[in-house]
Amino acid sequence: MVDAPSRPAVAAVIVAAGAGLRAGQPLPKQFALWRGKPVVRHSAEALVAAGVATIIVTVPAGGADIAEQALRGIAGIRIITGGATRQQSVRLALEALEAARPAHVLIHDAARPVLPLTVIDRLLAALELTPGAIPVLPVVDSLAHADGALMGAPAQRDVLRRVQTPQAFHYPAILAAHRAWDSAQEAGDDAQVARVAGYEVTLVEGDERLHKLTFASDFADTAPVVRVGTGYDVHRLAPGEALWLCGVKIDHDKGLAGHSDADVAIHALVDAILGAIGAGDIGSHFPPSDPQWKGASSDRFLTHAVGLAAATGYRIGNVDLTLICEAPKIGPHREAMRARLAELLGTDISAVSVKATTTEKLGFTGRSEGIAAQAAATLLRG
Repeated sequence: MVDAPSRPAVAAVIVAAGAGLRAGQPLPKQFALWRGKPVVRHSAEALVAAGVATIIVTVPAGGADIAEQALRGIAGIRIITGGATRQQSVRLALEALEAARPAHVLIHDAARPVLPLTVIDRLLAALELTPGAIPVLPVVDSLAHADGALMGAPAQRDVLRRVQTPQAFHYPAILAAHRAWDSAQEAGDDAQVARVAGYEVTLVEGDERLHKLTFASDFADTAPVVRVGTGYDVHRLAPGEALWLCGVKIDHDKGLAGHSDADVAIHALVDAILGAIGAGDIGSHFPPSDPQWKGASSDRFLTHAVGLAAATGYRIGNVDLTLICEAPKIGPHREAMRARLAELLGTDISAVSVKATTTEKLGFTGRSEGIAAQAAATLLRG
């Protein structure tokens, strides 16, 4: 593997605070799945791979949780709430970088997930000569001015360029330009803000791969229609503990011991859902070392996992859960368990299966030392 170039003087802003309504997704397009990952994650990973150590991501109000999940595990990310307009979001991000005072900053739209390193290199090389640089591509199609229902005279495509992001600037210059901008006016992009402030902006060669995801067709067939995950968990039976299984409290001489309420069935199911969306396991979201989860109801873990699945564009198709124990008998409680899980999953009870088996007196479950559970979850897109 080739080491990423070290660019300690370069920071980045990813603008991800828009609604993305034209993309036809069940959530803002920057958080929708594209080629197996949330859109915003693609460019964030590309920037880190390019050696950018500090990245500010602006998100819509109330979008921090979705963004944190979409960007989980990426170093150097800071998430802030954006403004009412793109220009306001960028200014807030630039202000957030003031303590770091980078020499250069890359400002990128989250809706452009493919970010080639060659474009970043060209932009930063241009900053050695000018305070701003933007990637552009030639216009290859014929153009005409629209005049109501009629088409006017052809536009001169040879003098026009398609503007892309990231746009690169000397950090002090673009911060000053945004501070001077009249926020009552809409800015087309950061290059416009810089030019109005009197800064020169040079053009560098862009890349067709920097295509902006805009319409529903841009997402067509890029995420699998069906995703499947599995989960497995074990908890020890101990006297003096309450026994919770599938969100139902069961009378028994022993209960399950654990940091939370130790509902082994729900824990396996949470892992199955998290696994289906590639979001780690229950321990990474609710670590047992964190005292806030001591004695917590596992219902919270399951609704959290379902919410994360919904945030990535998936709903529960069906779940299949198997409890492995000698006692208690699961049959008398099966329908109550199915009903409770269906409620927590937000699905019909017909999509919930709860089964039980024994190990014929073999192993720890056969000796009634604990209960194991295994689960499978099918998620459907949309």
